[in-house]
Amino acid sequence: MQTPKPEQKEQVVSFYDQFAEKQQQTGINSRHLSILAKVKDAGLQAGHRILEVGCGIGTVSHLLATQVPNGKVLAVDISPESIEKAKVLWKAQTNLKFEVSDMSDFDKNGQTFDFFVFPDVLEHIPVDQHFRLFQNISKHAHTDSVIFIHIPSPRYLQWMIENEPQKLQVIDQPLDSGDLIKSITANGFFLEKMETYPLFYDEKDYQYFIFRAAKPLQSSTPRSKWAVLLERIRIRLKYGLTK
Repeated sequence: MQTPKPEQKEQVVSFYDQFAEKQQQTGINSRHLSILAKVKDAGLQAGHRILEVGCGIGTVSHLLATQVPNGKVLAVDISPESIEKAKVLWKAQTNLKFEVSDMSDFDKNGQTFDFFVFPDVLEHIPVDQHFRLFQNISKHAHTDSVIFIHIPSPRYLQWMIENEPQKLQVIDQPLDSGDLIKSITANGFFLEKMETYPLFYDEKDYQYFIFRAAKPLQSSTPRSKWAVLLERIRIRLKYGLTK
């Protein structure tokens, strides 16, 4: 991943060092719980190894660690202050480890992870760094790895920029879904699911993506005829189709 210019990185680190205190006061909120639920629905299992990028003070990290009692969570963040707070807050969780990293030089010597979780962090990383970021992620993936991404919906974030900029962070950019998908699929993953949904606002303020490693299909399994028939009947009944 392209290393940010020194002055830009210093500004970002300073912002999140100060932001850490605010995060601690907020605690666990609906966004954190929504991320956890959606990662679980994506197939997280008790023995999985997770890399969380942009962990802040570890609120989501803590929740993830409770769900992998036989696995491990490595959570990284660019802010040393956030990482120090996280180590204190969640020191009782032995399967949870924190490190300072901006992912530009992340290298675990061949270690792989089952899940890569990005909890509202990509909108804070300059877009020109995304391709290299996922290129680095792919080096730590295996044939069943999953990337989970949660971000503010671009339309909602644009509204925030125009109407409530004081609530935004040092870098807060709407992300083009097509560009994001292209960066990730070019690095060996395929998009399984994308959804824009309402969390705090009716206008569908968040969206999430589930990507899986693009291993070749080994077989083609037809659905049961009964399942297909019942689905067809359900649609006909729902929309009053009698012919």
